[in-house]
Amino acid sequence: MTDFFDAVAGRLIVSAQAYPGEPMRDPRTMVAVAESAERGGAAAIRLQGLDDIRLGAETLDVPVIGLWKDGKDGVFITPTLEHALAVAAAGADVVAIDGTRRDRPDGRTLAEVVKALRNETDALIMADCGSAADAITAAEADADIIGTTLSGYTGERPRGEGPDLDLITELRALALGRFLVAEGRIHTPEQARQALAAGADSVVVGTAITHPQTITSWFARAVEVR
Repeated sequence: MTDFFDAVAGRLIVSAQAYPGEPMRDPRTMVAVAESAERGGAAAIRLQGLDDIRLGAETLDVPVIGLWKDGKDGVFITPTLEHALAVAAAGADVVAIDGTRRDRPDGRTLAEVVKALRNETDALIMADCGSAADAITAAEADADIIGTTLSGYTGERPRGEGPDLDLITELRALALGRFLVAEGRIHTPEQARQALAAGADSVVVGTAITHPQTITSWFARAVEVR
C-alpha cells in the first residue's frame, strides 16, 4: 500500500460526508460528490458509513479512506475494533479511527485496536488525533497516518476559525516517522497551502468543498443587510 503515500503526498484529499437528516445523506449522492471531487483533482476520498465506503470502493479510481461515525460525543469516529474491521471489510484502503487517548466504548486501547487490524486486514490505519500527546501515542501504537482531525474538539487545544497550523508545525518537529495529514477547518486554498508549508504531507478538505449547506450559510451571512 506504499502506492497510497505516493498517490497523496503533497496533494489534496477530499472528505465527502453529510449528516443524518440532510438532503444529501445518501450513499449514491455522496459518491457522486466524491466522483466530482476526483475529477477536480482529489488524490483520495474520505467517506463515512459502510454503504458509502462500499459504493466508493466500487466506483472511484482513487484510494478510499473510510470511517464509521457512531454517536455524537466522546469517541465516535470508528470507535471500536468491530467498527474498524467492518470499515476495512467494506473496501476502505485506509481505516480512519479515533486516535485520541480517551477511553473507547469497547475498553480496548488504541494500540490493541491497531494490532488487531494489522493481524486481520491489509488496510492502512489513520489515527484522527486532537493533540501532540495523541499523535505520539498513535505513533507508538504503530498507526500509519497521523491526522489533526480532532484538534479543537477534545478539550486539549483551542478551536480556532482555521486549521491548527501550530499543531502541524509541532508534529513535524517531533519527527514521529508517520505520514502527517492536516485536517480540520481548512476552508480556503490558501489555508491548504499553509498547512502543507507548516509540515503536513497531505491535506484533507471536507466542508468547504462537499457540504453546500454550510457553504451557502457562509455566503448568506456575508450578504445579509445589517
